[in-house]
Amino acid sequence: MLACLTATAMLQAEARHPPPFVGGRITLLDRGDRPAEDVGQAVAWLTTAAPIATSPVSAQIGTEKKEFSPHVLVIPAGSTVSFPNHDPFNHNVFSLSVEAPFDLGLYSRGQARSVVFGRAGIVRVYCNVHAQMSAIVVVRDNPYFTQPASDGSFTIRSVPPGRYVLHVWHERATEVTRDVDVPATGIGDLQIELDARGYRFVPHLNKEGKPYPRQGRRY
Repeated sequence: MLACLTATAMLQAEARHPPPFVGGRITLLDRGDRPAEDVGQAVAWLTTAAPIATSPVSAQIGTEKKEFSPHVLVIPAGSTVSFPNHDPFNHNVFSLSVEAPFDLGLYSRGQARSVVFGRAGIVRVYCNVHAQMSAIVVVRDNPYFTQPASDGSFTIRSVPPGRYVLHVWHERATEVTRDVDVPATGIGDLQIELDARGYRFVPHLNKEGKPYPRQGRRY
């Protein structure tokens, strides 16, 4: 009974004094100054003076129809990501990113292999069999991160009042940073514009650091 009363009191207190937040809207511009349709693949996070301990999570990036899903995953440092193979052929998931280099080797349908991401950063993930496959794991060292909705709106919740640097990133645009002072009432009207108008696709290398073979594969 006491626990229930305590939980109820906390909810009532939050209703009267909601915890601060940081939010607004992200716009991603494509060629022709058109709003991009993939703005939901952006990531927004706050940096602090020192890392803040955050409970790690378990997450998945699946492989199906020669694609990784989700394409962008955001996790706290120390989290484990599983890469299950749902295709009827082999994949070889790997990364050459300095924050978390790994090579899971070839494995078949129904199998899964995992990686622990212990260091904050942006980890680019590929398949050594299929050059078109790519995913990104964004690892953060505090709990203040989010991804926007499909309309670009975003909210980073439960942010204590103070000074932070807001980072907004998308794989096709230059990262934008902004100093923010978060009051006790929070901030909800930030407008962030990312520019992808000059983006040019550059093929990545395989796990040996070489171009993928030009000849086709059976699968």
